[in-house]
Amino acid sequence: MLIRTGYDIRFEADAPVPMMALLSVHPSRLRDLRTTHRIVTTPDIPVYDFLDSFGNTCTRLVVPAGGIDISCDLLVEDTGEPDPIAEDAGQWAIEDLPHEVLPFLLASRYCETERLADTAWQLFSDIAPGWKRVQAIVEFTHNHIEFGYHHARPSKTAWDAHQEQKGVCRDFAHLAVTLCRCMNIPARYCTGYLGDIGIPPVDAPMDFSAWFEVFLGGRWYTFDARHNRPRIGRILMARGRDATDTALTTAFGPARLAKFEVHTDEVVGG
Repeated sequence: MLIRTGYDIRFEADAPVPMMALLSVHPSRLRDLRTTHRIVTTPDIPVYDFLDSFGNTCTRLVVPAGGIDISCDLLVEDTGEPDPIAEDAGQWAIEDLPHEVLPFLLASRYCETERLADTAWQLFSDIAPGWKRVQAIVEFTHNHIEFGYHHARPSKTAWDAHQEQKGVCRDFAHLAVTLCRCMNIPARYCTGYLGDIGIPPVDAPMDFSAWFEVFLGGRWYTFDARHNRPRIGRILMARGRDATDTALTTAFGPARLAKFEVHTDEVVGG
């Protein structure tokens, strides 16, 4: 399967503003690219890439006075298979976990495990550890939060989403990640492209999506609390502890978002 994906974003600024962006496909998917991966800026300015501590490709640039258009258009080959299911995947004891997995058990900016620990143990302690427990967390989160773009705000945490019971895909992911960590299941936040492939088209503007991964049975598995079903055609861009580590753009000064368009579509016959 071929998927055409990309974005067209504009920022406006009155003076030069340094910016960091995580707008590239994750290095783990680079071998699947069928066209050159290039971030195009108008005006044409220098951009510099580096790998952060989570293995994401970060781009540094300076938004010039007046503003900038940032765009990318890609063809990505995908298996066309839905997210894998492994109901026998077990939960490892903390002392057996690899060192690099341990940070994904800890509280982070948007995932306040200390505020949700009692709730998590009340809800999920009687469910068998491993896949069943994670799926129970996904189902709880899916049913607990009402989705709506008008519920979004950048400061909303997992605790806020749990209390308000409203949010967007990042809030679903933050709450599920937090509940998993409370139950000693390593979980990390993911962002990327997810088109309406294999499902009825959704009557809403395309956007980037958030989901999460958990470490079970010695590997990472994908879960999606917003949709609560295996999906086809995920294209990872970044992963980390929460949305702090995976922010699409971080401006170090006043920069106004003036345009935001994302496309993710299966290429018919591709």
